[in-house]
Amino acid sequence: MGTIKNNRRQFISKAALGTIGIIGATQIISSCSKSKKDEKKLPELLDQAPAGKALKAGLVGCGGRGTGAALNFLDAGSDLEIVALGDVFQDKIDNCKARLKEKKGVEIPDDKCFVGFDSFEKVIDSGVDIVLLCTPPHFRPAHVEAAINARKHVFMEKPCAVDPVGARSILVSAKKAESMGLSIVSGTIRRVQKDYMETQRKVSNGEIGEITSANIIRNGGALWYRNRRPEWSDMEYMLRNWVNFCWLSGDHIVEQFIHEIDVMNWHIGHNPVKATGWGGRQRRVSGDQYDFFSIEYVYENGIRANCSARQINGCTNKKVERITGTKGFADCSGKLYDLQGNVIWEYPHPQEGETDSKWKVTNPFVQEHINFVSGIRTGKPVNDAVAQANSTLIAIMGRISAYRGKDVSWEEVMNLDLYLGPKTYSFSSNYTIPEEIPLAGVANKPANS
Repeated sequence: MGTIKNNRRQFISKAALGTIGIIGATQIISSCSKSKKDEKKLPELLDQAPAGKALKAGLVGCGGRGTGAALNFLDAGSDLEIVALGDVFQDKIDNCKARLKEKKGVEIPDDKCFVGFDSFEKVIDSGVDIVLLCTPPHFRPAHVEAAINARKHVFMEKPCAVDPVGARSILVSAKKAESMGLSIVSGTIRRVQKDYMETQRKVSNGEIGEITSANIIRNGGALWYRNRRPEWSDMEYMLRNWVNFCWLSGDHIVEQFIHEIDVMNWHIGHNPVKATGWGGRQRRVSGDQYDFFSIEYVYENGIRANCSARQINGCTNKKVERITGTKGFADCSGKLYDLQGNVIWEYPHPQEGETDSKWKVTNPFVQEHINFVSGIRTGKPVNDAVAQANSTLIAIMGRISAYRGKDVSWEEVMNLDLYLGPKTYSFSSNYTIPEEIPLAGVANKPANS
């Protein structure tokens, strides 16, 4: 049985956190209005990481996203290797091995494949330079802490935690990584996607005026689920059905909607002071999560952001990332409008077949690894962990508000001693989570007769 220690250190002071920068190609600082001299420029994005010493990576979490991350890493440049795999399930490792061999001709020897809750420790100790962390996000904080303590560079998929305790642990690890010259790159891809970056640059340079509000929507179909099999223990069932359990995924407001929340917070440039949320469940058939959320975030300067997300089949799907200013509004994926709705700028995507345009948008799932490897090889570490931790906390703040039916402040979530899930892990344990829907408020009472 593996044991993962929960990081309950005293949270870093806000003053200390303010010194942690997002270093590297993703750094763009928001501003409402600037002179030409002060305008922010678009950082150079390389198509491939520069040549350098061979880098060996180990993958922890060998499901679909983890296997995809391993392939994206290999596509980022030359002399990059995947040399070790870790997962709690042998079939996940087998599938990942087969995929790596099919797509890249990479063969991982059996003695470099580790199964179990302690497999992350074995991957970290297997002679790697880099650890790719792609398990269900409940495990992320402890895995990141262990990797940084072992002086490994880290790629961590989004989100970086499912609860405030875990997110604060990531902030501690981010500060430690910075002091050690280590890179941490996060899976919140929009900050390395050129069309999103250029849009944000223009907004930060004041082209739609001062930001006044945001409207963020992600409505889509239901995610997958797995029915329980008789031979599975409670733990195996929850792990194989992880996107439907809050302690493992954080609910879909944290696990998926974090992309859109991260874009919102990137534009606004600071964290909200309050969340007012609601949500519910109509269609989900397993787990303990909601089908939909609606959250209003309030910022200290008066900005209000209305955010909503839904995962139900057969409904109208929509994705909106709108930032409104005093002179116009932005579609964060590549358009600016005036207040009458006229397009005043559009990202110049290259024509089909055009390969040498400076406006080419590299697959952001690969671009994040190009930036990652470039930072390591040039000695200019990339560390965007604070940005992802903040966006994760904002999503968690909204979820808590919706579950409770009460306002939640940023100060409360930053100090809340909420930890989801067990402290030790075993397939033979009787730990389980009832598949019950969180209910806000109190029960209705009948009228007096």
